Amino acid sequence: MNRSAFVIALTLSLGWLTSAAQAESSLARTIRGVQPRIVKIFGAGGLRGLESYQSGFVISPEGHILTVWSYVLDSSVITIVANDGRRFTAELVGADPELEVAVLKVDADDLPFFNLDESVELTSGQRVLTFSNLYGIATGDEPASVLHGYITAITDLQGRRSAAEVRYKGPVYVVDAMTNNPGAAGGALTDQQGQIAGVLGKEIRNSSNNVWLNYSIPIRELQNSVEDILSGRFRPRSRDENQNRPKQPVTLAQLGLILLPDVLPKTPPFVERVAPESPAETAGLQPNDLVMFVERRLISSQRDLREELTFIDRDDPVRLTLLRGDELIEVTLNE
Repeated sequence: MNRSAFVIALTLSLGWLTSAAQAESSLARTIRGVQPRIVKIFGAGGLRGLESYQSGFVISPEGHILTVWSYVLDSSVITIVANDGRRFTAELVGADPELEVAVLKVDADDLPFFNLDESVELTSGQRVLTFSNLYGIATGDEPASVLHGYITAITDLQGRRSAAEVRYKGPVYVVDAMTNNPGAAGGALTDQQGQIAGVLGKEIRNSSNNVWLNYSIPIRELQNSVEDILSGRFRPRSRDENQNRPKQPVTLAQLGLILLPDVLPKTPPFVERVAPESPAETAGLQPNDLVMFVERRLISSQRDLREELTFIDRDDPVRLTLLRGDELIEVTLNE
């Protein structure tokens, strides 16, 4: 190789190394900017091999956190661990059973957050990053796990969890990063610049080919629901003694639902047994089902359930959302 050719080759090599180093430095800055917005969530679990952790990210300066709805949140104490290791007890603000998303809130006003109004829409082939606490590796001030990948497709979701079909059928980003792992659900999908684009979904299989699906629900599909939750639409009904109620409201006895003994101030509405030939038996309710929603109102105790039924006429259908194992199931009684 002559001197001129050697100089040209060396210059090209140095240029490539410089570009690679700059790209790596830019990616590192992006990751450092996103990490403080990611949180680890710990709650119910441990039984039947169910993990007691998942992921979420901060979406407001008041400490609101967006995550997926799951059995992990079915706990009297939900613990949030911030990126800097601080621990908070979270309040469940509300959840949307159709989209299976939930909003939590912690008493903190200094957490960096994503502005959902500034979310971006992605295209197939676009490079992306995912941030989550997959496998529960991070328990303190350790950073969330980061995966790099591409959007392989944008398609309507066709998936199942166990034997049940997933209710959400809207568009999702299919990602070629392995996000379908315990703990990753509720994490953040961003573009290469760290702009929020989606929420990592729960573990499901593709209904067509039975392959585990790595996917994220776009923020645009969730934003109206999140706004509804923050405005109180998915909260328990407020106690209003002046509100009109039917003269003959439906009761648990009429539905054929026998709950576990109500011995605590907030005893969860677990089904102990179902009366034979009752609306509950016809609808397929089972012992150990947990009533989570009546219509679209969040139920956190047996008292809430009984109170909510007083607003429904005994001749009207009663729509319940149940937690059975790790599945949300929707049923209609008195149909």
